[in-house]
Amino acid sequence: MAAGYLDILRARHAARLLTGTLVGRLPNGTAHIAIVLFTRAEGGSYTLAGALAAAYGLATAVGQPLLGRAVDLHGQPRVQLPAAVVSALGMSLLAFTGLSSLPLAYLAVIVAGVATPPLEGGLRALWPSVLKGEGQVHRAYAMDAVAQEIMFTVGPLLVTVLVSLWSPAAALLVINAIGVLGALSVVLSEPSRTWRSAPREAHWLGALRSPGLLALLGAFFFVGLALGSITVAGVAYADDHGRESVYGWLMAALGLGALIGGLVYGARQWAGAPERRLRFIVGLLALGYLPLTLTPSVPVMTALAALAGVFLAPAIACSFIVVDRHAPRGTVTEAFSWLVTTFGVGAAAGTAVAGPAVELGSTAWSFAVAGAGGVAALVVLLSTGRVLAAPSRTPAVVTGSENDRNGAVEPGFSSGHKA
Repeated sequence: MAAGYLDILRARHAARLLTGTLVGRLPNGTAHIAIVLFTRAEGGSYTLAGALAAAYGLATAVGQPLLGRAVDLHGQPRVQLPAAVVSALGMSLLAFTGLSSLPLAYLAVIVAGVATPPLEGGLRALWPSVLKGEGQVHRAYAMDAVAQEIMFTVGPLLVTVLVSLWSPAAALLVINAIGVLGALSVVLSEPSRTWRSAPREAHWLGALRSPGLLALLGAFFFVGLALGSITVAGVAYADDHGRESVYGWLMAALGLGALIGGLVYGARQWAGAPERRLRFIVGLLALGYLPLTLTPSVPVMTALAALAGVFLAPAIACSFIVVDRHAPRGTVTEAFSWLVTTFGVGAAAGTAVAGPAVELGSTAWSFAVAGAGGVAALVVLLSTGRVLAAPSRTPAVVTGSENDRNGAVEPGFSSGHKA
């Protein structure tokens, strides 16, 4: 299992790009947790915590595709690093001013969200210029998803440790300072400095002119909704049991389950259409969220959280392949950034709904939002099967640009579709 991943990490620049991107994404990956804990510590309600986290998520959703398109047009260094600095300044403003002025608090999280650098989409655009062959690129997508789950495993624990050692405000400052250093490491690397997107057709919709991509984004909105609701539901569950640390363990267990699932998924090459496989994986993901509504004892709940996360990383890794197959030429960073945006909007909706669900109903109700999100994602994929079955581009590598893998196929699969 490990041999394939080691081959990727031995490639020149690969380890640096993966590590730098992972560190640079830490503020975004932990923002909802940090905002919720900060708001509660400042005396704010669950509803306010959910609303601030939702504002951040929506702002990220607006900023990611815009910054992704800017990266496709102007290159990575001119966009990624300035965005990371501005985003960190926004979170610093929240940490220093607190909730004394709610308009200022909302402004701070909105600035931080809009300026979140599209490092995630940028890394996926860089893989083809660093690795050899489609097989390695697709395994790198799986490794990327696994690394993301490491962040989601370690990130919540890091935030809770910083909160316990210092304060929620200190956690915001430290996490965002680390993020700027990660972005700096990426943009100073040779692949990032020399990368250029393939020529693109001028179109105001950009990547969104692909029906298949729109279908995928619709499904992953609901996956984001499920994850966002768990952020608030986990805090409520921890409060019910009188221990703040319970929240960190639940989130870490969710990430650990996804990490294990991603490692297993990426260890082999999959034959068959990735769109069909994605429907199956999302179905299992939805099934894993439903038992969380039982809210049993802490040990059992932790185990259920780990089980619920097992199919998350495989779903994300498989979605990368589907994005690759359906994104129009020259929109690679933008297309992947739209996937991040979808998660942001979905997570914002999930946090916004889960907060009132706790206060009007119970903790179980907020976990039910996650189960409903998983089921809705599956319904979208099933209802758009015909659109997803027809990639908008010929599934072959564009020989004129090693950086543009739009339409690349997974090993063992030949679609037979012609452009």
